[in-house]
Amino acid sequence: MDVRFIDTTFRDGSQSLWAASIRIGMIDAVAAVMDRAGFEAVEVPLSGNHLKKLVRDLRENPWDMARMVARSMPNTVKGTMAGGYIMPFEAPPPRALIELYWGHLAKLGALNRVQMTANVTDQSKRVFPWLIPIFRSMGLQIVLNLSYTVSPRHSDEYYAHKTRELVAFEPDIIYLKDQGGLLTVDRARTLLPVMVKNANRVPVELHSHCTTGLAPLVYLEALKLGIQRLHTAVPPLANGSGQPSVFNVAGNARLMGYTPHVDLALLGPVSARLTAIAKQDKLPIGVPLEYDHAQYIHQVPGGVISNLRHQLAGLRVLDRLDEVLEEAVQVRKELGYPIMITPLSQFVVSQSAINVMTGERYKHVIDEVILFAQGVYGEDSGFTWMDQNLKDRLLGMRRAQELAAVQKSPDVSVQDIREKFGGPGVSDEEFLLRYIMKGDEEIRTMRAAGPHRQYFTSSMPLLSLIQELGKHKQVRYVRVQRGSDSVLVQNQSA
Repeated sequence: MDVRFIDTTFRDGSQSLWAASIRIGMIDAVAAVMDRAGFEAVEVPLSGNHLKKLVRDLRENPWDMARMVARSMPNTVKGTMAGGYIMPFEAPPPRALIELYWGHLAKLGALNRVQMTANVTDQSKRVFPWLIPIFRSMGLQIVLNLSYTVSPRHSDEYYAHKTRELVAFEPDIIYLKDQGGLLTVDRARTLLPVMVKNANRVPVELHSHCTTGLAPLVYLEALKLGIQRLHTAVPPLANGSGQPSVFNVAGNARLMGYTPHVDLALLGPVSARLTAIAKQDKLPIGVPLEYDHAQYIHQVPGGVISNLRHQLAGLRVLDRLDEVLEEAVQVRKELGYPIMITPLSQFVVSQSAINVMTGERYKHVIDEVILFAQGVYGEDSGFTWMDQNLKDRLLGMRRAQELAAVQKSPDVSVQDIREKFGGPGVSDEEFLLRYIMKGDEEIRTMRAAGPHRQYFTSSMPLLSLIQELGKHKQVRYVRVQRGSDSVLVQNQSA
């Protein structure tokens, strides 16, 4: 059996291990080689939240990122997480603006594949009927995923039903998205065959994280069950809380008699280059994690725990982390077992922290939990399974009435939004950036920072030498000699 690989190094790998702090030059240093490695698809960081990260924190132009991946990986299907939004945590903008954003990425050649989650906030009912035809008209590959979790309501039959729902949209691919790394070998043996059967010949992929240390073994079991498409990453952006290493999975697959379609010889130098970059910029290097059964109890994603730990430390109450995680188990149950994925996991953890810190459960309630009780996030969120006493209490709050009124506010037109961010004279790229950044102040700061940082490869030592020489004005020249050949590089600024 052939095994195909979807690479997550640049998008989910960097998001899981480097807090999405992957620069344009880092990808550019290896993208051309990745283009020849034989991946079925390569994830690229081009969702609205990635553009915001590039502008605000890295001071780099996201449109340079888009053009670079289009130029450097012309032969590879390039995908990213997408949906009926530009910024995933904000109220959705007008549909015409959503179409403008994703359509521009497709037009640049930076995007060929859209990956959309179906079962967190009723996307299959609220979004897919109008959005999938738009994406299909752009020539994009339609990839729909079901987010995996463990709860009394998320049975194999639940996933069978949801898979049949997705098939009705005629997607190119369906995949199981195990964002918490919770899938076990035993559950895979019952769940994956159910999904494959109900997918009705639509290819099924598996996406997992190494959070519990089980994903590499689960992938091998998936192969035995007929799954031929796996999401992996190239070290140092594999393992840890990211995806399994392509080297590990492909190597084990070959030993088991399967035929992996990826060029590991090409990827060796890619891994070495990215590891050198990680060490240079003091970024984490993914390592396998030990099994932690607590992950199955609270199910809070690693990134959310990391952020929670940071916030509690800032309040000097880090010693109460375990209390908050224990409270999260109860809050999740009372809310009807929402899938612990963005944004629902953040709602559960934020409310749990408030309950613990105030010493009284639900004395203060965040707006998002009230909206949850109102059904704003859909049936998938779990609100119909909510504890009825809690739901009645939340819906009886004065704040619930205020939020309900806001939800009924009239839609804003694209023209109104464009007028707010510069008017018709502003280019689409500038307008979209201003919309994402809520103005142009941070964009001007980004541009003032100059061109994006470059990470020269080992095949360009002279360029690296020239760049470093310019940083040291006290060095007047460097001469390199080998036999009768010599090179003299003079520092004109010295």
